Amino acid sequence: MSSLPSARLPASWTSTPGLLDGRVVVVTGVTGGLGGETAKAAVRAGATVVITGRKVRVLEKYYDELVALGGAQPVIHPLDLESATPNDYTALAEGIEKEFGRLDGLVHAAAHFNELTPLAMHKPDDWLRAMQVNVSAPFALTQACMPLMGKAADSAVVFVLDDPDLLSRAHWGGYGVSKAALERLATVLHAENGRGPLRVHALLPAPMRTALRRSAYYGENTLDRPLPAATAEAVVYLLSDAGSAARGSVLDLRPAP
Repeated sequence: MSSLPSARLPASWTSTPGLLDGRVVVVTGVTGGLGGETAKAAVRAGATVVITGRKVRVLEKYYDELVALGGAQPVIHPLDLESATPNDYTALAEGIEKEFGRLDGLVHAAAHFNELTPLAMHKPDDWLRAMQVNVSAPFALTQACMPLMGKAADSAVVFVLDDPDLLSRAHWGGYGVSKAALERLATVLHAENGRGPLRVHALLPAPMRTALRRSAYYGENTLDRPLPAATAEAVVYLLSDAGSAARGSVLDLRPAP
């Protein structure tokens, strides 16, 4: 059970062009399914998007796709969350401040998941990698960006969670533990920023057609799951002024019971 209250996306809400006009948004994990769709949705809504990832050639491919949408010109900032240092995160924040003078949104869409495995057989290196990418990197990047985001009239940081009931089961290992820790990170950050310009959000997607899903559910036909586009639209909601209604909560996109 989450320590944050649950919220739902308003049934009547839809993203519109210009919704994020003038806003600068950083999206991690753009080379993954949700990160890439989030970057596209933010560009369509009018934001200037800074895309990060560790594979430059893949980032360049996504850059071309974002440019083709005809919105504000995106920016590539290579960043390997497995090996990045505090100086790397500071350099990213300082570069954004120098180029744009503002930062209005930060979306933590990157995630590391290797395989389902019992703890007795869990490779220590993979455990540390999950903690680094899924918890430590979001903390360090958020901390580096907070001074700049605090200068905005309205800013939002979005942490992407996973089903807490599922992740407490056997074999979810470092990924499950790290996602639980990420939820608690969002809880503490909101407790410290319940007021002011910086809003803290958590997002709980419904099952999506992603590489991570395919790795975890061997027997499932992942093609039966929807693409991450609808979830990406919900991220735009959280980044927009309307998202203030879901401040300090988990936006639950799973079907209502």
